[in-house]
Amino acid sequence: MDKNSEIIRTEVIRILNESGKIRSNELAKRVIKKVGSEKTVYREISELVESGEIERTIHSRSHIEYELINLHESVNNQLKNLHNEVNLIFEEIRKFNQTSKEEKFSYHERLRNTIHLIHTIQSTDSIVKLLSYYPTFKKDRMFSQIKRKISDCWEMMMNNIIHQPEENFLNEIINNLQMKGGNQNHIN
Repeated sequence: MDKNSEIIRTEVIRILNESGKIRSNELAKRVIKKVGSEKTVYREISELVESGEIERTIHSRSHIEYELINLHESVNNQLKNLHNEVNLIFEEIRKFNQTSKEEKFSYHERLRNTIHLIHTIQSTDSIVKLLSYYPTFKKDRMFSQIKRKISDCWEMMMNNIIHQPEENFLNEIINNLQMKGGNQNHIN
Protein backbone atom coordinates (compact mmCIF):
# COMPACT_ATOMS: atom_id res chain seq x y z
CA MET A 1 0.00 0.00 0.00
CA ASP A 2 1.52 3.32 -1.04
CA LYS A 3 1.51 6.46 1.08
CA ASN A 4 -1.44 8.10 -0.74
CA SER A 5 -3.56 4.97 -0.34
CA GLU A 6 -2.88 4.95 3.38
CA ILE A 7 -3.74 8.66 3.67
CA ILE A 8 -6.95 8.18 1.67
CA ARG A 9 -8.03 5.22 3.84
CA THR A 10 -7.29 7.15 7.03
CA GLU A 11 -9.25 10.15 5.77
CA VAL A 12 -12.24 7.99 4.75
CA ILE A 13 -12.37 6.39 8.21
CA ARG A 14 -11.92 9.78 9.91
CA ILE A 15 -14.83 11.28 7.96
CA LEU A 16 -17.03 8.25 8.70
CA ASN A 17 -16.08 8.49 12.39
CA GLU A 18 -17.24 12.10 12.44
CA SER A 19 -20.30 11.80 10.21
CA GLY A 20 -21.69 8.33 10.71
CA LYS A 21 -23.59 7.55 7.49
CA ILE A 22 -22.62 9.68 4.52
CA ARG A 23 -23.54 9.72 0.85
CA SER A 24 -21.00 8.38 -1.60
CA ASN A 25 -20.45 11.59 -3.58
CA GLU A 26 -20.12 13.69 -0.39
CA LEU A 27 -17.55 11.27 1.07
CA ALA A 28 -15.52 11.20 -2.15
CA LYS A 29 -15.65 15.01 -2.49
CA ARG A 30 -14.36 15.53 1.06
CA VAL A 31 -11.55 12.99 0.63
CA ILE A 32 -10.51 14.32 -2.79
CA LYS A 33 -10.28 17.81 -1.27
CA LYS A 34 -7.54 16.46 1.07
CA VAL A 35 -5.70 14.03 -1.20
CA GLY A 36 -6.02 11.84 -4.25
CA SER A 37 -7.87 11.70 -7.52
CA GLU A 38 -11.48 10.59 -7.94
CA LYS A 39 -10.50 7.23 -9.40
CA THR A 40 -8.03 6.48 -6.58
CA VAL A 41 -10.48 7.55 -3.86
CA TYR A 42 -13.29 5.35 -5.18
CA ARG A 43 -10.85 2.42 -5.55
CA GLU A 44 -9.73 2.78 -1.90
CA ILE A 45 -13.35 3.08 -0.72
CA SER A 46 -14.19 -0.13 -2.62
CA GLU A 47 -11.22 -1.90 -1.00
CA LEU A 48 -12.39 -0.76 2.44
CA VAL A 49 -15.82 -2.24 1.66
CA GLU A 50 -14.26 -5.51 0.48
CA SER A 51 -12.05 -5.75 3.58
CA GLY A 52 -15.12 -5.30 5.78
CA GLU A 53 -14.00 -2.05 7.42
CA ILE A 54 -16.89 0.00 6.03
CA GLU A 55 -20.36 -0.87 4.82
CA ARG A 56 -22.00 0.23 1.57
CA THR A 57 -25.78 0.63 1.42
CA ILE A 58 -27.25 1.05 -2.07
CA HIS A 59 -30.65 2.74 -2.06
CA SER A 60 -30.57 3.51 -5.80
CA ARG A 61 -27.90 4.17 -8.43
CA SER A 62 -27.68 7.79 -7.37
CA HIS A 63 -28.09 7.21 -3.64
CA ILE A 64 -25.28 5.13 -2.12
CA GLU A 65 -24.26 5.54 1.52
CA TYR A 66 -21.20 4.43 3.47
CA GLU A 67 -20.73 3.92 7.19
CA LEU A 68 -18.26 2.26 9.53
CA ILE A 69 -19.15 -1.26 10.54
CA ASN A 70 -20.02 -1.36 14.22
CA LEU A 71 -18.07 1.73 15.27
CA HIS A 72 -17.95 0.77 18.95
CA GLU A 73 -16.48 -2.64 18.17
CA SER A 74 -13.95 -1.09 15.79
CA VAL A 75 -12.88 1.48 18.40
CA ASN A 76 -12.64 -1.19 21.08
CA ASN A 77 -10.48 -3.43 18.86
CA GLN A 78 -8.15 -0.56 18.04
CA LEU A 79 -7.83 0.31 21.72
CA LYS A 80 -7.20 -3.34 22.64
CA ASN A 81 -4.35 -3.44 20.12
CA LEU A 82 -2.95 -0.20 21.50
CA HIS A 83 -3.28 -1.52 25.07
CA ASN A 84 -1.35 -4.67 24.12
CA GLU A 85 1.33 -2.54 22.51
CA VAL A 86 1.67 -0.37 25.64
CA ASN A 87 1.92 -3.50 27.80
CA LEU A 88 4.73 -4.80 25.55
CA ILE A 89 6.56 -1.48 25.89
CA PHE A 90 6.15 -1.62 29.67
CA GLU A 91 7.61 -5.15 29.75
CA GLU A 92 10.45 -4.13 27.44
CA ILE A 93 11.38 -1.29 29.83
CA ARG A 94 11.15 -3.60 32.83
CA LYS A 95 13.36 -6.22 31.16
CA PHE A 96 15.87 -3.59 30.09
CA ASN A 97 16.09 -2.24 33.65
CA GLN A 98 16.64 -5.75 34.99
CA THR A 99 19.17 -6.91 32.40
CA SER A 100 21.14 -3.66 32.43
CA LYS A 101 21.73 -4.16 36.18
CA GLU A 102 22.58 -7.85 35.88
CA GLU A 103 24.75 -7.73 32.76
CA LYS A 104 26.44 -4.37 33.39
CA PHE A 105 25.77 -2.84 29.96
CA SER A 106 28.24 -0.25 28.75
CA TYR A 107 27.42 3.44 29.03
CA HIS A 108 26.72 3.75 25.28
CA GLU A 109 24.58 0.63 25.24
CA ARG A 110 22.44 1.94 28.10
CA LEU A 111 22.21 5.35 26.44
CA ARG A 112 21.20 3.91 23.06
CA ASN A 113 18.58 1.58 24.57
CA THR A 114 17.15 4.32 26.79
CA ILE A 115 16.76 6.67 23.83
CA HIS A 116 15.14 3.91 21.78
CA LEU A 117 12.65 3.20 24.57
CA ILE A 118 11.86 6.90 24.98
CA HIS A 119 11.13 7.15 21.26
CA THR A 120 8.85 4.13 21.51
CA ILE A 121 6.92 5.63 24.43
CA GLN A 122 6.71 9.02 22.68
CA SER A 123 5.30 7.44 19.54
CA THR A 124 2.59 5.56 21.42
CA ASP A 125 1.85 8.57 23.62
CA SER A 126 1.38 10.68 20.47
CA ILE A 127 -1.15 8.20 19.09
CA VAL A 128 -3.11 8.35 22.35
CA LYS A 129 -3.07 12.16 22.29
CA LEU A 130 -4.38 12.17 18.72
CA LEU A 131 -7.13 9.69 19.58
CA SER A 132 -8.17 11.82 22.56
CA TYR A 133 -9.65 14.33 20.10
CA TYR A 134 -12.21 11.73 18.99
CA PRO A 135 -15.02 11.34 21.54
CA THR A 136 -15.66 7.73 20.53
CA PHE A 137 -12.15 6.77 21.65
CA LYS A 138 -12.05 8.99 24.70
CA LYS A 139 -15.35 7.60 26.07
CA ASP A 140 -14.15 3.99 25.96
CA ARG A 141 -13.10 2.78 29.42
CA MET A 142 -9.93 1.21 28.01
CA PHE A 143 -8.69 4.65 26.96
CA SER A 144 -7.99 5.73 30.55
CA GLN A 145 -6.24 2.40 31.25
CA ILE A 146 -3.93 3.00 28.30
CA LYS A 147 -3.14 6.53 29.49
CA ARG A 148 -2.30 5.23 32.99
CA LYS A 149 -0.06 2.51 31.57
CA ILE A 150 1.79 5.04 29.42
CA SER A 151 2.25 7.17 32.53
CA ASP A 152 3.68 4.09 34.27
CA CYS A 153 6.09 3.60 31.36
CA TRP A 154 7.30 7.19 31.68
CA GLU A 155 7.71 6.82 35.44
CA MET A 156 9.70 3.60 35.11
CA MET A 157 11.84 5.19 32.40
CA MET A 158 12.61 8.22 34.58
CA ASN A 159 13.45 6.03 37.58
CA ASN A 160 15.88 4.14 35.39
CA ILE A 161 17.51 7.35 34.18
CA ILE A 162 17.75 8.80 37.70
CA HIS A 163 19.50 5.69 39.03
CA GLN A 164 22.27 5.65 36.44
CA PRO A 165 25.76 5.97 37.94
CA GLU A 166 26.87 8.72 35.53
CA GLU A 167 25.97 12.28 36.48
CA ASN A 168 25.66 13.42 32.87
CA PHE A 169 23.39 10.56 31.72
CA LEU A 170 20.21 12.70 31.67
CA ASN A 171 22.01 15.56 29.89
CA GLU A 172 23.33 13.15 27.27
CA ILE A 173 19.82 11.78 26.66
CA ILE A 174 18.39 15.29 26.33
CA ASN A 175 21.15 16.26 23.88
CA ASN A 176 20.39 13.18 21.77
CA LEU A 177 16.63 13.78 21.83
CA GLN A 178 16.74 17.44 20.81
CA MET A 179 15.80 18.27 17.25
CA LYS A 180 18.91 18.35 15.09
CA GLY A 181 19.58 20.75 12.24
CA GLY A 182 18.23 24.19 13.02
CA ASN A 183 19.19 25.09 9.42
CA GLN A 184 16.79 22.59 7.86
CA ASN A 185 13.95 23.98 5.79
CA HIS A 186 10.62 23.20 7.42
CA ILE A 187 7.78 22.35 5.08
CA ASN A 188 4.32 23.46 6.16
